[in-house]
Amino acid sequence: MQAGTDIKIARLTSPEAMRAAARLMSSSDPWLRLGINYADCLKSIRTPYRELHGTLRSGELKGLVLITMYGTLRGYIQALCVSPGCRGEGVGKALLLYAEKRIFRESPNVFLCVSSFNSGAIRFYRRLGYKRAGLLKDFVISGSDEILMRKTRGPLRGPAPRGIKRKQ
Repeated sequence: MQAGTDIKIARLTSPEAMRAAARLMSSSDPWLRLGINYADCLKSIRTPYRELHGTLRSGELKGLVLITMYGTLRGYIQALCVSPGCRGEGVGKALLLYAEKRIFRESPNVFLCVSSFNSGAIRFYRRLGYKRAGLLKDFVISGSDEILMRKTRGPLRGPAPRGIKRKQ
């Protein structure tokens, strides 16, 4: 995949693809720095209600996005990971835009968390319209916070029912 070429993304469901995704995640930051190993990554990928999508080149996984479309934060990007050799080629952006399109079909909000030490990822998400929605202090490991970010098209529901005032 060279910059400017089409990046094809598809849903990945095979056990082989899930193992490849877990290998890719567990061998790169932020997972390495957070101490999240292959078994942890594979368990996360296999969790019900999660969708694994990715892009392949020559049969090898080059990037993935893991989406949760269930629960309070329906439309949560659990993971976005690009192979080190493909960074800077637009793979991450393509995966994120693909995930947003998928999520916005069913939810007005896209959520994700990014580790406070991951300044490059924070800049990346901000450039693409994500805003800080909250902070989870020492959430995964001590000394590192997770920043909850959100891109929105509006609230989950319309205006408040008559007689009920919403907080300003």
